[in-house]
Amino acid sequence: METWTVETDDDGGRLEVHSFRPAALTPANGGSTAGNSGGTSAKGDPAPVPAPGVVVIHGTLVTDALYRPFARNLSLLLSRPVHCYNRRGRGRSAPQPDDYSAQTEIRDLAAVMKATGSEDVVAHSFGGFVALQAARDMPLRRLVTYDAAVSLSGNLNHRWRPELEQAVTEGQLNHAWAHLVQGLATAGPLSYLPLGALRMLSIMSARTNVGAEMRELLPTAVKEMRAVLDADAELADFEELATPTLMLTGGWSPGYFADTGRQLASAVPAIDFAVVPGQLHEGPIRPGKRLAIRMARFLNGTDGTVRPLSRKRRRR
Repeated sequence: METWTVETDDDGGRLEVHSFRPAALTPANGGSTAGNSGGTSAKGDPAPVPAPGVVVIHGTLVTDALYRPFARNLSLLLSRPVHCYNRRGRGRSAPQPDDYSAQTEIRDLAAVMKATGSEDVVAHSFGGFVALQAARDMPLRRLVTYDAAVSLSGNLNHRWRPELEQAVTEGQLNHAWAHLVQGLATAGPLSYLPLGALRMLSIMSARTNVGAEMRELLPTAVKEMRAVLDADAELADFEELATPTLMLTGGWSPGYFADTGRQLASAVPAIDFAVVPGQLHEGPIRPGKRLAIRMARFLNGTDGTVRPLSRKRRRR
């Protein structure tokens, strides 16, 4: 794994990037460390131009650290570089600016894609929201989302809990975490526990590294959830999307992700939708290669479930 920094388009902005490459593409074997630059090998021969990379965009309340095993698997399956990066407010990346919005994330994604020479994107949860917004305005070769948190016609408004923001402001992080879990329902059966029980779970989970990190990231979640709601869209807003896109959801994910995926797939010729049985919302960060294999097939154009774009257009 390589760790490096990408500069953003705002003054002093930076994003921490972690890159995975198959052995044949490592610098010691003639590959470059970033982008599509060439160079020379140890023998003086022209180095092979690396295959276009893939960028992974993580969800909310986490860092890219949880996605590194997934990114490593995806890189091996594709024989291509795969790059994770910490979005704003995490690790060594810049903090969220005061005017933070979906456009902040889109510009950051563009900077990472340019610096890494990437053409494809894989995105989870809030990351899926960022990727779909970006695909409306910038060229991507292929896109895969898993449980993309897209707001259509206000369908996520009732998921927002004003008590969450108030609790974060007052420093009541256990209370805030409980409202977040109940509102988004992304923690499986735990999401339906009473607030008091969820607060106790928050206290206990804070003793773990992941739990403590989630509490620290609650202020970023408030801004990110507001960005999703502020970017509320209609189906017609995505009709011109040209990037071949596969929207996935888990069989055990909250149902609203599937509702959004089905609506977009029925209205947008470039989008296909599928349910992956037995997978929870946190599928990409759980052990196993099942999701990575499914996504790699689509990125390589070998997933038989994906219909050619031209055929879909003829059916409309």
